[in-house]
Amino acid sequence: MRVSLIFLILFFSGAQLLSARDAIGQDINKVYISLELKDETLLSALDKIQRLTPFTFAYNKREVKRIHNLSMAGSNRSVNAILSILLLNTDLRFEQVGNTIVISPARPDVLSSASTEEPAKEDREGDKAPKSKVITGTVTNDRGDGLSGVSVTIRGTSTGTTTDAEGRFKLTVPDEGATLEFSSVGYQKQSITTGSQVSFTIVMKENIRGLNDVVVIGYGTVKKSDLTGAVAGLRGDQLMDKPVPNVSQALEGKIAGVDVNINSNAPGFAAKVRVRGIGSINSNIDPLYVVDGVIGVDANTINPNDIASLEVLKDASSTAIYGARGANGVIMITTKRGRHGISRVTYDGNINEAELYRHVQTLNSQQFIQIYNQAYANGTQFDPLGGVWTPPVPLNHFGLPKLFDANDKPLYNTNWEKETFKPAFSNSHQLTVQGGSEKSLFSLSAGYLDQNGLMVQSWFKRYNVKLTLDHDVNDWLRMGGAINLIQSTQRVVSDANGALNVPRAVIEEVPILPVKYPDGTWAGNSDIAGLEGAPNPVHTATDRYTLNNTLQTTGDAYALVHITKDLDFKSDFGFNVSGQKNNFYSSIYLPHLSQDQGGDASINAYTNIYWQSENYLTYNKTINDRQKITALLGASWQQYNQEWVNAETQNFIDDFFQWDYLNAGSVRQNAQSQDYQWTMNSYFARFTYNIDEKYLFTLTGREDGSSKFGANNKYAFFPSAGAAWRISQEPFMQNSRLISNLKLRGSYGISGNQEIGQYRSIAQIQPNTVVLNGANQSTLSPAYIGNPNLKWERSLQADIGIELGLMKDRINLNLDLYQRTTKDLLLQAPIPWSAGMTNANVYQNVGSVRNTGIEVNLNTVNIKTQDFTWSTNFIVAVNKNKILNLNSGNADIFPGPNFLGQTNVLRVGEAIGSFYGMTRIGTYGSNEAALAASHGLHVGDRKYIYNKDGSPYYSIIGHAYPDWTGTLSSTMTYRGWDFTFDIRFVEGVNTAATFKHSSEDRQTIANSLATVLNGWTPQHQNTMISEVRNYKFAQDSHFDTWWVEDGSFIRGQNFILGYTFPERTVRSMKLSKLRAYVSVQNLFLSTKYTGYDPEVDTYFSSYGANTGFSQNLDFFSYPRPRIWNFGVSVGL
Repeated sequence: MRVSLIFLILFFSGAQLLSARDAIGQDINKVYISLELKDETLLSALDKIQRLTPFTFAYNKREVKRIHNLSMAGSNRSVNAILSILLLNTDLRFEQVGNTIVISPARPDVLSSASTEEPAKEDREGDKAPKSKVITGTVTNDRGDGLSGVSVTIRGTSTGTTTDAEGRFKLTVPDEGATLEFSSVGYQKQSITTGSQVSFTIVMKENIRGLNDVVVIGYGTVKKSDLTGAVAGLRGDQLMDKPVPNVSQALEGKIAGVDVNINSNAPGFAAKVRVRGIGSINSNIDPLYVVDGVIGVDANTINPNDIASLEVLKDASSTAIYGARGANGVIMITTKRGRHGISRVTYDGNINEAELYRHVQTLNSQQFIQIYNQAYANGTQFDPLGGVWTPPVPLNHFGLPKLFDANDKPLYNTNWEKETFKPAFSNSHQLTVQGGSEKSLFSLSAGYLDQNGLMVQSWFKRYNVKLTLDHDVNDWLRMGGAINLIQSTQRVVSDANGALNVPRAVIEEVPILPVKYPDGTWAGNSDIAGLEGAPNPVHTATDRYTLNNTLQTTGDAYALVHITKDLDFKSDFGFNVSGQKNNFYSSIYLPHLSQDQGGDASINAYTNIYWQSENYLTYNKTINDRQKITALLGASWQQYNQEWVNAETQNFIDDFFQWDYLNAGSVRQNAQSQDYQWTMNSYFARFTYNIDEKYLFTLTGREDGSSKFGANNKYAFFPSAGAAWRISQEPFMQNSRLISNLKLRGSYGISGNQEIGQYRSIAQIQPNTVVLNGANQSTLSPAYIGNPNLKWERSLQADIGIELGLMKDRINLNLDLYQRTTKDLLLQAPIPWSAGMTNANVYQNVGSVRNTGIEVNLNTVNIKTQDFTWSTNFIVAVNKNKILNLNSGNADIFPGPNFLGQTNVLRVGEAIGSFYGMTRIGTYGSNEAALAASHGLHVGDRKYIYNKDGSPYYSIIGHAYPDWTGTLSSTMTYRGWDFTFDIRFVEGVNTAATFKHSSEDRQTIANSLATVLNGWTPQHQNTMISEVRNYKFAQDSHFDTWWVEDGSFIRGQNFILGYTFPERTVRSMKLSKLRAYVSVQNLFLSTKYTGYDPEVDTYFSSYGANTGFSQNLDFFSYPRPRIWNFGVSVGL
């Protein structure tokens, strides 16, 4: 009655299927459990197995009840092996039928020959059997691992046995020989003839069609075949086939519909991950990360070596369980935990070298002098007084004796790219210990990463230690937890937008200067009168930087209670606590801004505390071996606090103290601090119904309440529904030789996005300064206008999927079509000055945007023999983004402007990330002086399209997000060798080379791109580049079609060659595993883009770095390196 009542409560709460138990497959040979018995009955033992696995037993209670006094030491064994041991000395046998294991009496001729039970005396006396012999052997997989529970039978009879936990068997056969048959679920059947041989080693080959994988989803696990939603997963080893510092970079090109942009190649920086397009304007569009059940962890701080599996939840049927935080997709990460049996120690390490493999050509010394002098000469014609313009200082030994010889030849021809971007060596090491007893499991890992960047003085170091514990207190209670400690230090070279930007100085520093003069002093553009006074890039990288120190602790503690055979309760407390201190210093000896300030030092300190408490019931029930239901009902509480303080001083007497003693600076800046908090409380439910493994249904719902939103919209409900039909399980498909798997699925649901700042729904004030009676006075002014109706963004998503397996799954095709419409977009809108407020904003819900797409994943096993296999995987994703409406008038919204002027527009009918600018059509020729003058320009200036009224014509001139992306992967193995490559395709995208603003349009104050050699001259007028002139007479730069280039590319992303040493060799070395590999990342890049890399994001607009408006804006980027790597994996 109690169970029925609980089930009814869960049922009518609308909960959904998914077990909170450990991930379990459906093959008794592959399901491992730890079972300890002490003088117990067989009936009791079967009950324990049933509670620990998805299997049910069918037996005659009277037959089973008579077996008692069973004892077994706890060890990690397969269910097949455990049953073989339990029934070894009995007259019972077992057989798997679906998810049911049938225990039945065996006929006398079927009893295992391995039985040690002595035959009755009368049987011995009456034995008239022919002469026989005993044979022994071992059954292994192709890796040499012993296979337990393999059935060994004599062909034509029912006589047989099964292998033990180590894969060994013993069997009595006729003396003249026999044919033995070996069979096991998941392996191809094999047969041998014994002849006179008495000892055998049998190697079983796995079936091409793999067993059902188990994937992790919100608050549970599920067989992949039972999914109704769009979920894609990767094993830990698939993530670690290339040396990367974080999870986001490891995901690049791995999963269809997951777009990964490695925008900054500086050490320690994470990539941008986008799941199924851009669905927001002002909100953070990163996916939600859930690490071992802890929500919102910065997964990029985790050592990728600690990851056991990763799943991406893409559609609403999968993400709705996370409600208001699931609109941008959810990435579930499960880290490695302990294992039963003998402890295993593994070491993984690699060393690598990064090198610059693409180059941006700038003027050398001779070319610079030529362009410099020509630019001044060309400026003469525009002097209003008719004078002759000459350089402030001549570029010769009279004007600059430190830089020219007596023949006026430059003493230096510095390649600033080569001086700034140097080969860099990095290394990482990970040591992991996993083990456990019958009731307890543990895992301990320690890792170290030392990553050095191409840019001099840029590096990242990380230390991590992780401990997990799981303990079965008794039959009904399991407790455990994990803690992960991470300490990192990152040296970030200046990323200022102006002349102190190091990648910018690489292009603009003049080549006639050295890095240092012979006396050891730094050289810089400021040494030459008239040049923009920036320091050289090596000087800036050395003397202006930020040191980011982070200490983070993430973990959880849980209790899992088995209330009944079908009902579990889990309580989990998770936390993520971090402290970050960012120390910045800019030397007093650094020219330009820093020297004017007399040095600049600051400290930014953050403390972040997040905790969650989640409690839920999971009910699993199988009815008549045909119907399975799972219900989930739970509640969650989350809270996040951050404290932030900033202090800054300037004007130091030397560089001794830097940030260690801010009082050494005599000019103190205004100190700042902030303390904020947000909270959520939620209720969630899920219900799944499985009929005959053919018809699958899922219902999910989550009610979220958030402190971030207006008083009128604190709570929202996010539902979803999904269904699937496994057509291949129908009787009419069972005999198909072509189709081995066919599944249709569909889902629809709503998820939300709450990722805006705190307190945006209430009015806020900010400090300000006004001039009153001729003096500055401190005052307060509005910062945000309250909006009690502010609510979450809602993403309504429909998904239809097809899963097709052909030729025993040697060909697998997954196809998804989706449409995601995001409504109530959160937009930070400025308040017009006419309202009497300056710099004030209000958050509003305006407009909607739609993403429509197709995802294709084609996996083929091309060749599979005993020694050689070749498989390929091809993924393609197409996404179309469209703004449906914005506001009552659907007027364009311009997110900016920024330093470069207007670069983006939000326009109904167009995509987010649309570039907005002028159309350049060439330069004005000598016969177009009047036309140029009509626009205030001159012959040789850039020529644009204008409206009829003479105003500049602006339009959408490109898109920052691609039409489609794809990856072709292939793996070949030959005995111990393996070779894998990944080639990535990105097509139909633009990248804005905004660095041309400074490097192509302004001469005489800095160096330029080599393209200016193709500038307009009277003899060369068919060009897109204007005449070189002194910057005072140069045409103003505009964001235009010349800057916006084709950003499509084909990248040789990863190539890896590895060798796994034979087991015999490994064992002779007292090891359990040994593998070595070499790899190369970014082996080649085919693109029309003229910058370092078309995949870039270096200029962050005022709308923030995570909103999608800065993607593919290249304002002097940190180049992507080619990386050569050598690594080893050793098991003890």
